[in-house]
Amino acid sequence: MGYTEFTIEGRNAVIEAYRSGKPIDKIFILDGCQDGPIMTIKREAKKHDTLIKYVAKERLDQMSETGKHQGVIAYAAAYEYAEVEDILAAAREKGEPPFIFLLDNIEDPHNLGAIIRTANLAGAHGVIIPKNRAVGLTATVARTSAGALNYTPVAKVTNIAKTIEELKKEGLWFVCADMGGTTMYDLDLKGAIGLVIGNEGDGVSRLVREKCDMVASIPMKGDIDSLNASVAAGVLAYEIVRQRLQ
Repeated sequence: MGYTEFTIEGRNAVIEAYRSGKPIDKIFILDGCQDGPIMTIKREAKKHDTLIKYVAKERLDQMSETGKHQGVIAYAAAYEYAEVEDILAAAREKGEPPFIFLLDNIEDPHNLGAIIRTANLAGAHGVIIPKNRAVGLTATVARTSAGALNYTPVAKVTNIAKTIEELKKEGLWFVCADMGGTTMYDLDLKGAIGLVIGNEGDGVSRLVREKCDMVASIPMKGDIDSLNASVAAGVLAYEIVRQRLQ
């Protein structure tokens, strides 16, 4: 599967993209624009939980590749998203307890791509990301994943905390990364597990953290107090791998 950065410009083009079922990550709309086609686009965006950003004409002009944006530019996913059930099915097909990464508002596409790459190499069955306030599957993510996006399903959900609750019914336990948690070596991370990694700046949100069964900290001996989100994901993922191999 190849990848492309889909930039869709123009009112009719964006409306047709929705009608054709193309997954759209976010839309930039000229601030104050309220005519008929724009209102149609807003309704479609709300129906599909697409993030809308209202910007000045100068911003749209800078973003436009054609110079004919007509007050709206959309970014569509470089890859199609999976469903959460597809990830669970992948675990069943392999006869393994599910191992899933859940990302709480990762914003940097390089971090997301690196985490998807780690998830693949660690044997995770998939990655779950939120629909809003987070980066989607852009071409930068695909490049940074070094091909892992071809093999690792990524599902997009409206609410990470609610998704954790639903996956608990499937027998999963959840561990999130946080400096104030229990040292990861002292936790039982075997079995069906979801690894929750937080935002680059704020970490795991309070509501998501409260849904987790365990909070893991990574031992650190240096002079600074935190790891890059993708590095933290790799360290914790391979502790899970180590325990699953025992």
